[in-house]
Formats: sequence, structure tokens, C-alpha cells
Amino acid sequence: MSPPIPPTAELASAPSSRSDHGVAARPLRVVAIGGGTGLSTLLRGLRRLVLAPGQAGDEPAQIADLAAVVTVTDDGGSSGRLRRGFNMLPPGDLRNCMVALSEEEDLLVQLFSHRFKAGGSLKGHNFGNLFVVALTEITGDFALAIQLASKILATRGNIYPATAANTTLIAHMDDGSLVRGETNITASHRRILELTLEPPCPAPLPETLEAIERADLITVGPGSLYTSLITNLLVDGIPLALSRARGLRVYICNLMTQANESLGLSASAHIERIYEHTRAPIFDCALVNTATISPETLARYAAEGAAPIEPDIDRIEALGVRCIAGDFLSEENVVRHEAGRVTSALLALGLDTTLRA
Repeated sequence: MSPPIPPTAELASAPSSRSDHGVAARPLRVVAIGGGTGLSTLLRGLRRLVLAPGQAGDEPAQIADLAAVVTVTDDGGSSGRLRRGFNMLPPGDLRNCMVALSEEEDLLVQLFSHRFKAGGSLKGHNFGNLFVVALTEITGDFALAIQLASKILATRGNIYPATAANTTLIAHMDDGSLVRGETNITASHRRILELTLEPPCPAPLPETLEAIERADLITVGPGSLYTSLITNLLVDGIPLALSRARGLRVYICNLMTQANESLGLSASAHIERIYEHTRAPIFDCALVNTATISPETLARYAAEGAAPIEPDIDRIEALGVRCIAGDFLSEENVVRHEAGRVTSALLALGLDTTLRA
């Protein structure tokens, strides 16, 4: 059993871009898979390390290529309304990732993030979502629309929907019932046993599989276990590509349990639920928070039925996954991952070529 990497100081600073022999390491090719707030938070941390066009591979830029693979099953809010009205994929999570990776001026980022507060049918819609809808109608291709919008925002990285197919999430609950649609699944009070897509086995984008094959470092999470992470892993070809990947595959564990998605599940149980859907082990390492959360914050989350996820390190490593335990916590109004410390830990792992498959 490998001992966990010590927390705090060793992971707090960005790793050197030089090997132990003083030879500059090649900047990494990174793929980040997920959705929701968790993925956009991670991308903000990774963006500062992505090489700008024409930039040499010196510190602190240590990522040569960054690709985000984003879930597209949202059916609520502005995204859900546009999905139903235009029979298209939901743009919300992808738009959040574009903003997270953007190099553009604040005004353009604010424009893409702006949500209309009035205007009848416009109320509640996000401008960035409407922009993607317009580009989709012009080009006839949702994935191309995302690429064009990303160029306008000058994103440091590529953003791919997990699939171009318009699919619906179906949750098989512990009482034998089936719940259709992400919004209904999130609102349900039953425990999820299994997640499927309808139609099943949608095709991935070829660019996604190519990015996974070339990657030095692949991350899954953080994010809602079923509706942000496992959704991506139900797309045909993605689990197989991950199982065969040569790059280091890292699971970033959530900080808190969540409603019907993960109540009572430890960190190792999260990995086990993912493996039940991928039908194969797909992780080499797991980043797990062991920092203490304040009593005030714990009480606030407990009122919603949520609690810190148990970092059962021995059980994680019994699964053949090396546990990277440390302080990855940012505690303000809500509990979030601290992007800088998470990024430092990931880069340290990615630059350690002895860990890659």
C-alpha cells in the first residue's frame, strides 16, 4: 500500500517544470472531465498554467494542451428551456467552462455570464446560452458553435460536449422506480442505484477520444457523482478510452455528500459507484480532502442533510487507487475546492512520469 502524499506544504506550491536530472519537462497535455460548478472551478485553476500562443515552456505555464469534456444532460433553468424550445443540447455547463478558461476582458466575460432579470420570455435566460443557440442555428452544429464561441472568448483550452446526441438521463431508484430527466432526479428523495441514458450508448466526439489517448493527465471530478460525472462515463467509448489511457488518471473527490446522489457514501464508495458504471477500473490516483470544516459550516450543511465525505484512505488504496490526502478546502459562504492547491497537487502528479500507466 502506498502511503498518502503529505498534505499542505508539499502540495501548496506549483511544482517545478524540471525533472530530478535538471532537464526541462515537456508541458503536460491535460483532459478534465465533469460538469457543473466543480469542473469550472478546476478549470480556473488549470487555466493559469496553460501555455499562451508562442510562449516557451517555462514556469508557471506547464500545460501545453487542455481539453474539458463536459456533461450535456441538464434540463433545468435557461439551458432546459432552450433545449426544449430548440431541440438542442443544453449550453449552460459548456458556457461556464468557456468563461472559466477565457482570457478576454472582464466586460466580455460579464456579457457571457449575464442573466436577464426582465423581458418576459427573456427573463432567466443567460446571454452566453443565447449566443450559443444563435451560433448553433447558423452553423447547424452544436459542437462547432461551442468552438466558435470559445474562440471569441479566447479560451485557453478546448471544450467538448461529452456527446452530440440529445440524450435523457434515467435513474433507477432504490424503490424500483424510474425517474427521467436530470431535474427530476435531483429533486427525488430516493437513492440512485443506477444511471442510464436514453437512447443508450450515444457516440462521443472523436476529438474527445483523441484527447484522452494523447493526455498525460486525466481528471474526473469534482462534481455531482451521478449527474455531473457518471453521465460522461455512459457515453460509448469513453470508459474504454479511459481504461486504456497512458496518462495518469485522477479522481478528484467531492468535499460534501449531496442529496440523493451520495448521502452516506465514503470517498471509496464514490469510486466504487463509478466503477459499477464503467465496468472497469479507470483511476490511478484519488485526491481526497482531509482538512477540517468549521462547526458553523457543518451545521449549515447538516440542516440540508449533507456532511463531509469520509476520507477512507485504506479502502481507497485497497481498490488499487493511490490516495493523495491533503488540505484542498476553501471555506467561505459555501464549501469549495481551493483551485490553487488542487492544481498544484495535480501538476505534481502529472510531472511524475513514474506514476503513468
